[in-house]
Amino acid sequence: MLAGALFSSCHGDLNVVQNSEITTNSMWQEEGDATSAMYGMYNQFRSTFSYGLAYWGEYRTGLWGDGLAGQSSRTQVYQNEIPNDHGYANWNNLYTTINNANLILKYTPRITFSNEDEKNYVLANAYYVRAFCYYWIARIWGDAPILLDGFESDQQEGLYPTRQSIDQVFQQVESDINNALSLMPAGRTDKYTASPAAVNMLKADYNLWMYKVQGAGDTALSNANEAVQAVLSDSNYGLEDDFSNIFYSEAGKEIIFAWSYLQDEYEGGYPADFLVPVQYITADLIDNPIKVGSHQQWCFYTDDYKAFLSENENDQRTIMSFQTCFDEGKNETFQWINKFSGTWLNSSRVFDSDLIAYRYADAVLFDAEIKMAQNNTAGAVAALNRIASRAYGVDDFYPTSLTGDALNEAIVDERMKEFAAEGKLWWDFIRLGVVFEKSPYLVGRENELNVLLWPVSQTSINQNPNITQTPGYDQ
Repeated sequence: MLAGALFSSCHGDLNVVQNSEITTNSMWQEEGDATSAMYGMYNQFRSTFSYGLAYWGEYRTGLWGDGLAGQSSRTQVYQNEIPNDHGYANWNNLYTTINNANLILKYTPRITFSNEDEKNYVLANAYYVRAFCYYWIARIWGDAPILLDGFESDQQEGLYPTRQSIDQVFQQVESDINNALSLMPAGRTDKYTASPAAVNMLKADYNLWMYKVQGAGDTALSNANEAVQAVLSDSNYGLEDDFSNIFYSEAGKEIIFAWSYLQDEYEGGYPADFLVPVQYITADLIDNPIKVGSHQQWCFYTDDYKAFLSENENDQRTIMSFQTCFDEGKNETFQWINKFSGTWLNSSRVFDSDLIAYRYADAVLFDAEIKMAQNNTAGAVAALNRIASRAYGVDDFYPTSLTGDALNEAIVDERMKEFAAEGKLWWDFIRLGVVFEKSPYLVGRENELNVLLWPVSQTSINQNPNITQTPGYDQ
């Protein structure tokens, strides 16, 4: 699986010293090497999710379709008819990120640091990133290889692994989360690397999934609650009063973990596909108000989803989720998404908006979900109303009489409005048990084998004969 992807440039002559050997001997000598490796891991991590966040976590919901133009590779995902040659069926970038984490975990323990907390911080970040990647791998593909040794040469053993059971992959996630928490120094509030709050958000997310989807039992629910309460009680975080500040004032109090985007350092990501091509609109409407981009608007919400997002005229989230403008000069109506829209600078769009993995609203809505599972209806509604109060400017928007399916539906609704275009809703639909209702392309397909998983890329199978196709996609 990994040989072709990671080591295609290695020399085949065994008498030649491999570049990886030179790098290893010269690099892992002092704490600066380990710290540099940690930031390098985050660069790869960011690249992996720059588009993967949406393809794996958003576009399968049935809430998306063509923008002003379309592409078959997107339509296949929207309609849940994904072929094994689809670009995002390839797990290479996730495993490359994992390999970076594995190398840190392999070499950092032997390096002397001037401050042991800094050493533990590097290790905790590697565990966090590896846990995050394996958590997504398990939910995307189910059974998958578990690689824990850092690969540096095409001569190493273990380059042709088999897929291990999804249960084993999830066990690895749990182990890595626990290691990250045990090593993470207290008091860290970094937004772009791991912190106690970031690891606890992953712990809550993972344990809710295990409880709701994998049937892990009350221990998982208790673990999720413990993690969420740790975040909710942390005074470093809270809800922004103005929803738009989440996206216009980056790294504010609501952000728990995000991938950093900076001009001339790393730009772009999937939100670049949401904006209107600059050549389509009248000049005086450019960024006033129409957000324009440098290429085609490849995707946008469905009409039904737009109607849902705008059904309450007092909802301050709607204008961030999307905006509409009629261009008289072109006699056309244009729409765009204001989240992650970057900066208009020197007559050009700079896509420098951070992508957010976890924010405080996640913790609040996780809390509602956990309390619902605990039959604490009053607590669930109170948590839900924290989000609704900011959105609609109304206290007690949801009544305490809300129970059962109605409460679950309210949580789904608020997540759909709160996190539009943020790469979460596919997982939310599965976890909250509505995926076969919400996606019109999945209605009646409950009995199709592994229909909620992705196929494994044929490229990976061709490179590694030990990898088998996901059952259901092997015909």
